[in-house]
Amino acid sequence: MAKESMKARERKRARLVAKYAAKREALKKAGDWEGLQKLPKNASPVRMHNRCKLTGRPKGYMRVFGISRVTFREMANEGLIPGVKKASW
Repeated sequence: MAKESMKARERKRARLVAKYAAKREALKKAGDWEGLQKLPKNASPVRMHNRCKLTGRPKGYMRVFGISRVTFREMANEGLIPGVKKASW
């Protein structure tokens, strides 16, 4: 389980990215690089990091499901993910 402060930091970054998205796009189209530099660092979408929605784990993230590989495996074995079952051949 990730620390709550790390999860909160990612949520804060996501809010900042959403807040400045339109302004950022306008500055890019105008070619105002100095204006872009004056925006907060965390307003850049590049600084966001994918985390598991349930545990906050930063590594082994599966984009399709939005969870980490560990959580995915536990949920799949319990039958909680529709259409996913353990392979056997």
